[in-house]
Amino acid sequence: MTAQPLIAPALPAPELADEAALLVREIEQYLTARVRTTAHPLVTKTTAELVAEALGITQAAASLPVLTAPSRVLRLLPDWVLNFPVLRQLHGGGRQISVAEHLELTALVIERYGWHRGALRSTSGRRCILGAQGVLFRLGYGDEHTAIAAGHRLQTALAQRGITEPYHRWNDATGRTRAEVLTLVRTAAAHARQADRS
Repeated sequence: MTAQPLIAPALPAPELADEAALLVREIEQYLTARVRTTAHPLVTKTTAELVAEALGITQAAASLPVLTAPSRVLRLLPDWVLNFPVLRQLHGGGRQISVAEHLELTALVIERYGWHRGALRSTSGRRCILGAQGVLFRLGYGDEHTAIAAGHRLQTALAQRGITEPYHRWNDATGRTRAEVLTLVRTAAAHARQADRS
């Protein structure tokens, strides 16, 4: 076998070099267009998203799941089961909600599951105010801070009526009615919504 002499590769024709450069530019433009770019490293939205938001065109809001109370079937399950990831994903799944939304959902849970006095829940799954808040928290609607802030709103609504008793004890008082409980929760929700607007 004889050694072949080394031959220097031929330089590409100028047209091929131009085509290669054009191809590289097009690939880079394509890749750049697919990557989220923002004006500043701390900004998490693209310029297009910021402009759309400023104009009131929020596609992200349209894609959010509709906020609904947990299904009635869940009222019979033990509360610890509500922490299961599959149930959390089907419902709140870690979704951040406002204090007003938390309180409105608390009222919906009481309406849907039934109201209870004297414990967080009855054997049939009815809930007191605190028990209804626990359902929302376990399913991932908001977080601990949301639930605590909602509790403060409930206390404020009671204080405006001259009542200093904690809302969970107020819920358990003899003679308390479901209608009174729902009125309190919805009043607190309305105050929270007003505070959010101002």
